[in-house]
Amino acid sequence: MEKQIVEIDMADVGHGNPAWIAALEAGKVLYFPNFAQHGFAPQKEELALFREDIRDPKIRNISLSTSGDLKGVVGDDATKALMAGMIGRFRAEAEGLLANLVPRYGEHLRRGATSFRPSVVQNRVQSWRADDRRMHVDAFPSRPNYGERLLRVFTNVNLEGEPRVWRVGEPFEDVARRFLPKVKPYSAWQAKVLNALHVTKSLRSEYDHIMLQLHDAMKSDLDYQKNAPQVTFNFPPGCAWVCFSDQTSHAVMAGQYMMEHTLQLSPMHQYDKEASPLAILTRMQGHALV
Repeated sequence: MEKQIVEIDMADVGHGNPAWIAALEAGKVLYFPNFAQHGFAPQKEELALFREDIRDPKIRNISLSTSGDLKGVVGDDATKALMAGMIGRFRAEAEGLLANLVPRYGEHLRRGATSFRPSVVQNRVQSWRADDRRMHVDAFPSRPNYGERLLRVFTNVNLEGEPRVWRVGEPFEDVARRFLPKVKPYSAWQAKVLNALHVTKSLRSEYDHIMLQLHDAMKSDLDYQKNAPQVTFNFPPGCAWVCFSDQTSHAVMAGQYMMEHTLQLSPMHQYDKEASPLAILTRMQGHALV
């Protein structure tokens, strides 16, 4: 399997390095080992936020919305203000990194939520579909996106030296070639029923149907989880990594205290429009999917 993780020194991040952009749009992970030295690091007063019980147990992750609403924090107003400030600073640094890395995306990026994840990955008890310790590409049952990309910036902020452990799998086209024969046919009437019942927030397209089927097929195949081409990588504290999580086959195996910022991008605004999952699946299926 070709190298799926590309290491980049923050001091070398310029304006649109073509090789790095091509790697990102091919589904590789861009890894910045010295992000904390040039970008984001927790401040002294924020260290009190690093405890697992600061998260509301009814909420999976602490998050700051695009409108500034903070969810999932247990504590007084001062604690919540401190948390919002820390997450907001990371969001600014993440967007600054992307502005240098992929400048053409610029105004086309649509900001999503930014999260702080204080829980221990290994302790999560979840269904197989929700278990992100199984390799998958991101797809969401209730939120059709019609091919829009999910661009994510992560940083490990663990204070005790523990890595964030990922498995990174084979290229998206290889995943699709392997699992497309198992995908159930798309049903337009079923999509309309799901939308009418408010199971989905909008009408599920054939693209969204296929992506959800790929997500589930990958996670349910235990032989694939064990034996598929993959590499295990330890992301140390202070680093950052960037990928399109709808294209990068990945699993989160271990770690505690991570921050993540999500942005969305129309595939029409990529540097290489033919590299998106929508373009790949459209070619493979031979007809329009949205």
